[in-house]
Amino acid sequence: MTIFFLIIGFVLLIKGADYLVDGASAVAKRFGIPDIIIGLTVVSMGTSAPELVVSVGSAMQGSTGLVFANVIGSNISNTCLILGVAGLIVPLVVQSTTVKYELPLSILIIPLLFVLSNDAMLWGAQESTLSRIDGFILLTLFVGFLYYVFRSAKNNPDEVEVIDPLPAWKSAIYIVGGIAGLIIGGDWVVSSAKEIATTFGMTERLVGLTVVAVGTSLPELATSVVAAMKRNSDIAIGNVVGSNIFNVLLVLGTSAAIMPTNYELAINFDLYFLMAVSFLLFAFFFVGTLRKESLYTLDRWEAALLLIAIISYFTYIIVNDPGTAAAVG
Repeated sequence: MTIFFLIIGFVLLIKGADYLVDGASAVAKRFGIPDIIIGLTVVSMGTSAPELVVSVGSAMQGSTGLVFANVIGSNISNTCLILGVAGLIVPLVVQSTTVKYELPLSILIIPLLFVLSNDAMLWGAQESTLSRIDGFILLTLFVGFLYYVFRSAKNNPDEVEVIDPLPAWKSAIYIVGGIAGLIIGGDWVVSSAKEIATTFGMTERLVGLTVVAVGTSLPELATSVVAAMKRNSDIAIGNVVGSNIFNVLLVLGTSAAIMPTNYELAINFDLYFLMAVSFLLFAFFFVGTLRKESLYTLDRWEAALLLIAIISYFTYIIVNDPGTAAAVG
C-alpha cells in the first residue's frame, strides 16, 4: 500500500502541476498578461512544482534528509538520466546561449550551495544548517535569474510559448484541482518515502536521491524526450538546465526561507558528483565545437556515458547507504 500511495502521489504531483500551469496561464492571459511573462513565471516554474512541494513538505515534517536529497538527486537525474535518454534518441545539437550562459550558471551555484550549507562546519561546528538568510540569498539570485531570462526572451520572442485561453470555469477547476493534486500528492510522496525508508532500513537521503528524485523529475523527462523526438534540442537542453537552476535557487531557497533545514555531511558527496557530471556535460558540448563547425553537440556515445554515470552512482550510494549496509549485515 505504501508503494501504491507513492505512485499515486507522483501522479497527483505531476498532473496537479500540469493542471495548475494550464489554469493559471489561462487566467493570466485573460488579464492581458503577455505570453512572455506567463511563460517565464507560471509555465517555467511548473516543472519544478513537484520538487518544491516535496521539499517544503519534507522541511515542515522534519525530514531534512529528503529536502536536499530531492533537489540534488533531481538535478543529477536531469543531467544524466534525462539528457542521457534524450541524447540516445537523437544527438542534441544546440546553437543557443544555454551552453554559454545558463549551463555555467547551473555549475556555479553548486559551490555556492556547498558554502551556504557547510558554512558552520567550515568554522569547526559539527553540523550546519541552510538558514533563512541562506534561503533569501538563493531567492534573491533566483529573481536576478528570472530578470536575465526575461531580457533574453524579449530578444527572442519566437522561442516563447503561446498560451491558449480557457473558459473561466475550466480555468478555476484546473487551478483548484491542480493545487489539491500538489498538496495531496506531495503529502503522500513524503509520507510514503519516509515509510519506505523505515520499512527497508534505508536512509531518507537514499530514498530522496533515488525514488523521490527520479519521480519528481518525470515532467522534465517527458518534456525533453518529446523535444528530442521533434528535433528541438534547444528545448530539450534548456528545459534541463533551467530546471536545475530553479531547483537550487527557488526550491531550496523557498524551503530554507520557510523552515531552516539541517544539512547532513553525507550530502557533500552528492554535491561533488553533481558538480562532476555538470562539468562533464559542459566539456561534451565544447568538445563538439572542435569537430562540428562551432555547433554545441551531445553525441549518442556521450549520452550513453551520462547514463553509465548515473547507474554507477545509484549503485554506489545504495551499496554504501548505512541502512542498506546494516540490513545486509
